Amino acid sequence: MYPGYEGYWSALAAAPTELHPMTGKYPTAGEVAWSRFAAHTPHVVLSQHITTANWPHTQFIKTLDEISVLKQGNGKGIYLMGGAQIAAACINAGLLDEIRLIMYPILIGEGKTLFADIVQRQLLTLLETTVLEGGLLSLRYAIT
Repeated sequence: MYPGYEGYWSALAAAPTELHPMTGKYPTAGEVAWSRFAAHTPHVVLSQHITTANWPHTQFIKTLDEISVLKQGNGKGIYLMGGAQIAAACINAGLLDEIRLIMYPILIGEGKTLFADIVQRQLLTLLETTVLEGGLLSLRYAIT
């Protein structure tokens, strides 16, 4: 996922007033702000195969144990961006303190179950809800 993430936000930061090459849409002010933030924020990439990045503040790790070591260090929280498989692995390893979800008002009837790989039932405590543009709903839960 990381190469696409880095490529998407790098292209947007490089041309914030032009149509984005991946979406064909003009970026919003929020997207431009995020692209600038992302370009200077340290990133940790969990991968067995990827070892290089264009962003200078990127480091690579290979195991969940290395995430555990990062959590014990100084600094702000770690924000996981990834798919269902990595999220479930981190939840199963006890590495996530909260989950942030965005609910889109679309019924598709099929697709991958987000939490299918969770091995033990997890109790969630609702921390925050935010109504977003277009009827989207942002949900933030603590894993208790």
